[in-house]
Amino acid sequence: MKKIVTILLIATLLASLCFACLASCDTSDGNKIRVSEVTHSLFYTPQYLALALGYFEEEGLTVEITNGSGADNVMTALLTNEADIGLMGCEANIYVYLQGKKDYPKVIGQLTKRDGSFLVARTNMPNFDYSGIDNQTVLMGRKGGMPAMILQYVLNNKGYTDGQNITMDYSIQFGALGPAFTGGTGDLVPLFEPAASQLEVEGKGYIVSSIGQDSGEIPYTCYTATDKYMKEHPENVEKFIKAVWRGTEYAMTHSAEDCAKLVETYFVGTSMELLTKAIANYQKYDVWTTTPVTNKEAFERIQDIMQNAGELSSRVEYDKIVDNTAANKVDISA
Repeated sequence: MKKIVTILLIATLLASLCFACLASCDTSDGNKIRVSEVTHSLFYTPQYLALALGYFEEEGLTVEITNGSGADNVMTALLTNEADIGLMGCEANIYVYLQGKKDYPKVIGQLTKRDGSFLVARTNMPNFDYSGIDNQTVLMGRKGGMPAMILQYVLNNKGYTDGQNITMDYSIQFGALGPAFTGGTGDLVPLFEPAASQLEVEGKGYIVSSIGQDSGEIPYTCYTATDKYMKEHPENVEKFIKAVWRGTEYAMTHSAEDCAKLVETYFVGTSMELLTKAIANYQKYDVWTTTPVTNKEAFERIQDIMQNAGELSSRVEYDKIVDNTAANKVDISA
C-alpha cells in the first residue's frame, strides 16, 4: 500500500512539475516575436544593436529574425501567420489594403525615414546636383520596386524623362545591380551600404549623392503587424517598438566604430573598415527616425512617389494604414 501511495505521490509531483513546465513554456512562447525582414542590411543597424545590447531581453522578449528576401515574401509570412512582425516598406501595406484583404497588416512603428541607397557613378563628380547626366544610362532595379520608384521620382523632379533625355534601365533586379555595374553596364547605379562603399574602396565607383536626401522624408522601412496580432499581444508590440527605439538612440549617439563592433557578428564576412564606413554614411545622411511614430506628411509623400511611377491605382487614407498606438507610448525623451 505504501508503495502504491509513494508511486501516486511521485506521479502527482511529476504531473505538477510538467504543468509548471508547460505554463513556463507557454509564457516563453507568448513573449517570442518572429520578425521577417525584407532583407538583411546595415540600413537596419538599430535593430541589430537592440539585439546586441540585449534591449529585447530587457523587455522580456525573445526575438527571432529571418530574412524574408523581398516585401512580397514578408507580407505573405504575416498573412499566413508564419511571422508576427514584418519589416518592410509601407507600400506593401498599401497594395494589400487596395486588394481588399480583411486583416491586412498595418504600420506599427517606423525605423528608417528615407531611402538608404546612394547614387554611384563611374567617375567622381564633386558637388553633384544631377546636372550633366543627359543621355546617360541609370540602372534602376525592378520596375515598381520602391528604390526604383524613388529614383524615378528624383530624376523626374530634376527634369529627366526616360527615353527622352536619359535612359532608365529596369531590366536588372536590385540585388544584381552592383555586379552589373562593375561588369560595365550603365553609367550610374543606386546601391545600399556596404555595397556602395565597397565600390569606392575598390576604386570601381564613387558615391555622388544620397538618394534619400534628394527625395525627402518618407516611411521607407516600417514594422507592420495584423490587427489580430496587435489585439492579442499589445504589450509585446509596445515592448518591441521600445527596444528598437533604444537601438536607434544608440546608433544616433555613438560613433560608427562603436556600432560596427556591436553588429559585426551579424555581418560575417564584412570587414570592420567597411562596416564603420557604411554606418558612418547612414549617420551622416540622417536615415533613421527620430521617433517611431509615422507622420502623415511623409506617408502622403510616399504615395506621391508611387503615383509618379504609375504604380498606385488610388490613394489610401493615412489612418487605414498607420496605427501609432504602440509608437506613441514610447518615451523618446528618456
